[in-house]
Amino acid sequence: MKALLSKEDRIFVAGHKGMVGSAILRCLKKNGYFSKNNPGNILCVNRSELNLLDFESVKKWFKKFKPDVVIIAAAKVGGIIANSKYPYDFLAENLKIQQNLIENSIETGVKRLLFLGSSCIYPKYAVQPIAEEELLNGILEKTNEPYAIAKIAGIKLCEAIRKQKGFDAIALMPTNLYGPGDNYHIENSHVFAALLRKFIEAKRKNIKEVICWGTGNPLREFLYVDDLADACLFALERWDPSNINAPKDKYGISLKFLNIGTGKDISIRDLAAKISKEVEYEGSIVWDESKPDGTPRKLLDITKVKSIGWEPKISLSEGLRMTIQDILTYKPF
Repeated sequence: MKALLSKEDRIFVAGHKGMVGSAILRCLKKNGYFSKNNPGNILCVNRSELNLLDFESVKKWFKKFKPDVVIIAAAKVGGIIANSKYPYDFLAENLKIQQNLIENSIETGVKRLLFLGSSCIYPKYAVQPIAEEELLNGILEKTNEPYAIAKIAGIKLCEAIRKQKGFDAIALMPTNLYGPGDNYHIENSHVFAALLRKFIEAKRKNIKEVICWGTGNPLREFLYVDDLADACLFALERWDPSNINAPKDKYGISLKFLNIGTGKDISIRDLAAKISKEVEYEGSIVWDESKPDGTPRKLLDITKVKSIGWEPKISLSEGLRMTIQDILTYKPF
């Protein structure tokens, strides 16, 4: 049987500068996909050199560099504030990015494509823990609906081209991510990065209290980004949805996307306390209950990906310590 992924394949990591893309590059390098013997087999391109929103530019790039494998880690991302202020941008730009990459992958003979979605694709009140079958089973959380709709479209596009054209597209749905390379912008960051920034700055400036959004009661699952990168390589190397033993949904149909998470969650209130303790902040934590909480709970069921041999390796405590060390080293804010 032909290998699903080879070290001779030319692998294009779209979005290599982001938190996820850079973690994937680290993983590929660690596993021998980027070495002195094959330095040209990992393809990366900066935004200034290739606008992923421009179909013709993407078409020319694909024809010139001819990747064998495409990993779509490129996306417009942000937290509750950014999603609320720029709904059109989050919907339209993500649709364009994934459409341009997927369509040109088909046209230029790419043999394998990995699309990365997000756990926000699932309904606001999904049955917990959330199995893959929960997709489109209820209303979405309004605060990130545009982004979620774009990601759902990407999943369905991958499913459709596999069915209609036999194109080998797979997708992974990661839970909330954190780690090196995260976005710590004061308005556009996600909850983990936002809390880290607040507590580290409060510690540095001797601020007496940190104000956090909402009640602190929502439960969230957090995955260290290098664990996601490991899952990406695992899926590319070993997961073939057409294999008789591949994970199936409750109707016995082979799944084309799999959840990636830890299977454990924590309240935002407890996460804030954990971060506060880790950075040795001695002030008080105040909860602004006039601000939205978002989805009450979001915990992924990772039974299916575990059934084919993958599971996370990095605990929340360990990942938090490594992330703080990265912040102190590289000073992202």
